[in-house]
Amino acid sequence: MDKAYYHISEEALGEGAKIPLVKMESSAAVFRAMADKMADCILANNAAGKHTVFICPVGPVGQYPLFVERVNRERISLKNVWFLNMDEYLEDDDTYIDRSSPLSFRGFMDRVVYSQIDPELVMPENQRVFPDPADPAHIDNVIEELGGVDIAFGGIGITGHLAFNEPQEELSCAEFAALPTRVRDIRPETRATNSVGDLGGALECMPKRCVTIGMKQILGAREVCLGVFRDWHRAVVRRAAYGEQTAEFPATLAQNHPNACIYINDVAAKQPY
Repeated sequence: MDKAYYHISEEALGEGAKIPLVKMESSAAVFRAMADKMADCILANNAAGKHTVFICPVGPVGQYPLFVERVNRERISLKNVWFLNMDEYLEDDDTYIDRSSPLSFRGFMDRVVYSQIDPELVMPENQRVFPDPADPAHIDNVIEELGGVDIAFGGIGITGHLAFNEPQEELSCAEFAALPTRVRDIRPETRATNSVGDLGGALECMPKRCVTIGMKQILGAREVCLGVFRDWHRAVVRRAAYGEQTAEFPATLAQNHPNACIYINDVAAKQPY
């Protein structure tokens, strides 16, 4: 079944979109914009004596080295900053995969972000929060205690998922938007797509379970900033920005957000077919 939005040209992309689209010349520009948005928000909040709360993805990740470099160069204190990561892979018994696994998001943040920031600047460990499969409500409670999230950063998955909020076609948009942090199955399409990018196609080695922050927490952030940059994002971003709102494609729910945007590189902007 053909859809008109897949035939929106690169030149016309963004016109009449239900989510603002910011077209950029390269992946580097997308990652730089995300890194600068992080650093600028922290600087503004530090100057105003406020704390900063981000929901952070591991995908996209190109923004993190640029953010770290700027933090260290400009001596930006993260002592009053909370990074709340979106999700993590689980074993079949619903415990975290080992932090040493190349798939572990906790391991990635340790290696690429926290260990690379000057110890005098980095936030305390208790301000580096992952959703907990043994206590999914904890991260939701942290957000409430902190007074909400400044910016939810993220990407968009092949099924339109934000974090691992995979489609649940049986739910209404309102029901889906209210979902909290929880443990859930990962859909076959997502496992296959991720296995190509992360494990050279070793599908049988991809986890089947995950813990994910809720749609309620992502959509409740004061700002939502998504970045897309892969060739298959050409279709994904068009459906997200022009398709009907539906729990069958979760990113469409961001159309209701008053301060959401999607950064697009030159690859994702091209017409899908």
